[in-house]
This record gives sequence, structure tokens and C-alpha cells, in this order.
Amino acid sequence: MREVHALTTGERPWAAGAVVVAGRGPVIAVQEAAGWAVRYARYDPGSDAGVELPPASRVPMTVDTPFDLASLTKLFTAVAAVQQIERGTLGIDARVGAYLPDFRAAAAHDITVRRLLTHTSGLRPELPLYDCADDAGRLELLRAEAPTGEPGTYVYSDLNMLLLQQLLERLTGRALDVLVRDGITRPLGMASTRFGPCPGAAATEDQRRPWGKADRGRCGARCTTRTRGRWAGWRVTRGCSPPGVIWRCSAGRCWRGARTGPRGSSGPTSWSCC
Repeated sequence: MREVHALTTGERPWAAGAVVVAGRGPVIAVQEAAGWAVRYARYDPGSDAGVELPPASRVPMTVDTPFDLASLTKLFTAVAAVQQIERGTLGIDARVGAYLPDFRAAAAHDITVRRLLTHTSGLRPELPLYDCADDAGRLELLRAEAPTGEPGTYVYSDLNMLLLQQLLERLTGRALDVLVRDGITRPLGMASTRFGPCPGAAATEDQRRPWGKADRGRCGARCTTRTRGRWAGWRVTRGCSPPGVIWRCSAGRCWRGARTGPRGSSGPTSWSCC
């Protein structure tokens, strides 16, 4: 932990703040916070550094600080889809167009549920959805987006899970956050996991375009590192990770930790994933 604290101090720290949780199985061995959840007010391009808030306005990091789970939200979406497959309400090789005929490009190119889950649909990595004025504009971009790559070739894409979300919501008549809450986080006791704006959450993303997605806070999942450990433990017990692995969570991510940087700082905001 001395090294973690050292990373969060000084005029230009590697991280504004961090939370470390480490354990084996259900046993937590280490749980400690360092630095600040919110330290910076904005980014100054002249000095290539974050402009610090007055000390009284900063938000200290605690072990209960919520973090943006970012693309780990995709895992929740995938599990929600597999739950429907297990129940027989969704076919893994079913065509997306059978459920979403208004998503014209996906229907025309016979994209399947399996290809969404395995990132082999041929869809490009992302769309500039953050430039759209509203949800209607974002959905229209997604409806019209055709594959640009060779179907069957792996290309990691946000669009796969966005399409899968639309399919699940159409199929079940329930919003994704409700499916995740009722089918995943509530049964696992992940009480602090939620979607949407989260007061007190750590600042974790460069807010300059194109890195800062303006609407991420409204659509992604957030939770504390302690709750994130429950997800890590579940993956181990379900055989998703090697038996006996020691899980480590930091800044909301598992196995290797992550960091929070100043809003508008340059460089990566995390160095691990689940």
C-alpha cells in the first residue's frame, strides 16, 4: 500500500486516488483508500496538467467510493443475454433482425446473437454517439450502421453490446439496468452497483473529446471496489478464472487495479481489466 499511496501524492501524481481491495475467495485481506476521488476542476492545455480544486472542494477517496465500470458493463450485458439463452427465450444463432427488424443494417447483413457476443459481427469499434443531440439520434445511427469488417473476424466493438442491449430490452420488455439488477447484481449481493448518475463517484475519465463520452454517466454501471470483489469471486467459483486465483480489485476493476486521473488529464485512466 505504500506504493499506492506514493502514486497519489505530489504535484503531478500518477493517480489522483485509488482504492485497493485484495482477497482470496470470500476473505478480504486488504481494503484501503488513497488520495482523492475528485481532485481536479479542469484540464489546462497550456501546462498539460489538471487544474486543482481548492482543498476544501476536493472529494476524498474512501473504500465506499463508487467507480465507473466502463466496459465491464459489457460483461453484465453478455450474462443477461446468456440467461435468456438458458431459458430458451433467445437463440444464440438467431438473427438480430428477427427481434429488431427496424435495425435495418443488422437485419440486412444477417448478424446473429452469437456474433454480437463474440465480437465477430464485423461492426466497427464505435460510433460518435456522443455527438448526437438525443437518444433518438443515437438509435438512428445504430439502426443504419452496417458491418465494415469481415463477418466472423474478431474486432472488439461497443456496437455489439449496444445492439444486444436493444435486443434484450425488446425481447423482455424490461430495461437493461432492471435485467442486470434482478438477474445478476441483486442475487450476488452487489448492493452498490447501479446505472446512471452516481453522486460521489470518482472522476475517472479524460473529458476531452473523443475520449470523454458525455453520456457515459447515464448509461454505464458503477459500483464500489468491495462490491466489485463479489463479481470477481463469482467468476472464480463459476470457473471463469483459474481455481485458487487471488483476486485484486482497485478503482472498480479486478485482478490488477486501476487509477483515477484528473478530469482532462492525458494518458490512460486504468491499467487493468477483468
